[in-house]
Amino acid sequence: MRFYDLLFRQDPSSYYMVSFSTATSNKSTSSDLAVVVHNKGLAFTEKERDAHYLRGLLPPVCIGQELQEKKLMNNLRQYQVPLQRYQALMDLQERNVRLFYKLLVDNVEELLPVVYTPTVGEACQKYGCIFRRPQGLYISLKEKGKILEVLKNWPQRTIQVIVVTDGERILGLGDLGCQCLPITIDVGTNNEQLLKDEFYIGLRQKRATGQVYSELLHEFMCAIKQNYGEKVLVQFEDFANHNAFELLAKYGTTHLVFNDDIQAGTGIAELIALEISKQTQAPLEETRKKIWLVDSKGLIVNSRKESLQHFKQRWAHEHEPVGNLLDAVKAIKPTILIGSSGVGKTFTKDVVEAMASLNEKPVILALSNPTSQSECTAEEAYTWSQGRAIFASGSPFDPVKYNDKVFVPGQANNAYIFPGFGLGVVMSGTIRVHDDMLLAASETLARQVTRENFEKGLIYPPFKNIRKISAQIAASVAAKAYELGLTTHLPRPADLVKYAESCMYTPVYRIYR
Repeated sequence: MRFYDLLFRQDPSSYYMVSFSTATSNKSTSSDLAVVVHNKGLAFTEKERDAHYLRGLLPPVCIGQELQEKKLMNNLRQYQVPLQRYQALMDLQERNVRLFYKLLVDNVEELLPVVYTPTVGEACQKYGCIFRRPQGLYISLKEKGKILEVLKNWPQRTIQVIVVTDGERILGLGDLGCQCLPITIDVGTNNEQLLKDEFYIGLRQKRATGQVYSELLHEFMCAIKQNYGEKVLVQFEDFANHNAFELLAKYGTTHLVFNDDIQAGTGIAELIALEISKQTQAPLEETRKKIWLVDSKGLIVNSRKESLQHFKQRWAHEHEPVGNLLDAVKAIKPTILIGSSGVGKTFTKDVVEAMASLNEKPVILALSNPTSQSECTAEEAYTWSQGRAIFASGSPFDPVKYNDKVFVPGQANNAYIFPGFGLGVVMSGTIRVHDDMLLAASETLARQVTRENFEKGLIYPPFKNIRKISAQIAASVAAKAYELGLTTHLPRPADLVKYAESCMYTPVYRIYR
């Protein structure tokens, strides 16, 4: 799931393709959704029970949202298996959406590993087995020519943010076919295990490619704009690189779109180069040369340029071929090592020790998700560097004790950036995403790290402050969009931070008359 839901003022269903129950008609779906959004469980007052014909349909006790939250957190903590916690939370989301988000807001550090990585990875792998009710929209090749009609089946008309996937590269787990995101484009799967799984819920065929794939995605993008307007923000999520770059290039000039997987993959390199250029006034071509990439065939160098995918070519620098990561570290002598390939255990003991021999405080960022795909663990990074590494990871790790000192690993998670980024885009009425907006978001996040955080070896602020962090990021993104002339919500609010906070969704119960 994504965390835009926590950041809008009204019901999240009004703004986001949230995973709520869908039925076979607008009428029944709207009714189901209304129950989910307005349900308060035992928190309905005596007056509300009389006014809405609930007398006798509920036990006599009336308890508030805070006590409901306490009870549910107690229940969740009884589960020993993380996937059971995930299922319990999804059940709650289906029956009482405000209580669901209240739990997330108040217990975000505890529940983030359940609704996001690492547990969500297991949920995706086993989705056919744990599937209970349809969530979000499923658009398959069967709907080709009818996508606009499918979108109109969704009961909410005012949608401002959509996350869409074709399931080909879920986290670091590969092709998981038709699983659950707000919108799933099902063009088949090349995962043989899924194709043979009797519980698999998607199309049982190999992935469509070429013209068939392109036509379906084009119809989808046109239908999105026709149904929801020019300013709907579309996040391409977990597309394989060969499609992700093409989709972003194709629709980046006509739609409001971004893709965190590539704008934070090789995009990490580009944004770092842009930031160095901005701070030093050096030409971008020169700052790119400070960043080296390693893929499955070794160091990306000029002699490989003809065989490289187009998005890697600008990172091919002059150097003799180097076949593996360890030799690349020894040759290049980097100060920071960033892993985002989705391949686990690539930061071996020799690699980390080599980084530690070159740097007093080597920065080790193992960003791949879920935990099983992390390049190394926190314990490995601290132990192999003799407690000198500055470590952060995509999935959470517990604190590590080494030589009588406790190290608290940071979590380099896109949930820090994209909720605030999405809010900044929506609240300003931005019509296109620009790299400078991503830079503004990153710079703002960095400014949230305190000296106290640094002293603990943290390079990210505590996630418990995510709503304050997101408001600051939203304000910075909106400010940059206004500066670039990309906004439509005018005039610009005097205090963008306060305006961002006023737009955030607060999941407290309403009083019904």
